[in-house]
Amino acid sequence: MVSGTLWVMTDRQSPPTAHTRPEGVSDATVDATGKLSEALETVERARGHLYAFHQLMGHADLLAGEAADLLHEAGHEEIAERLLDEIIGRNIAEGRWTFQLVEEFDDGYWAGFREFEKRVRDELVAGRRHLFEAEMKEARRTPGRRRHEARPAEGQ
Repeated sequence: MVSGTLWVMTDRQSPPTAHTRPEGVSDATVDATGKLSEALETVERARGHLYAFHQLMGHADLLAGEAADLLHEAGHEEIAERLLDEIIGRNIAEGRWTFQLVEEFDDGYWAGFREFEKRVRDELVAGRRHLFEAEMKEARRTPGRRRHEARPAEGQ
């Protein structure tokens, strides 16, 4: 330990190879692959929202079923039957429930985007992930300062 605030451990002061730019890779290439990765991250967030939508719609359908039961018990048989016929179990898209949309998204767009982004990284930056962010971290951290290490301690 040096003074009360600096912490020098040279093996943790340089980023791992997995987060360093391969020789000959330009700034423009790091920017472009970083932007493509950011786009994929946005698709990942959208996928999470799609799963949330799927679960919310399933829950809403179950609640509507409970409402139909309560309407029936309250003597509103005709309204309960209309709810059962018109809303409960209704497709949210032509011929599909939400689980089918999730599967279609996962097997099509999401899988294709992930594969494409990985191929681009493999072709342009030796498969390395988050180079843009890793370089941003290097530019913003204070070398030698505790909690500003380039990488975790061994085994972490």
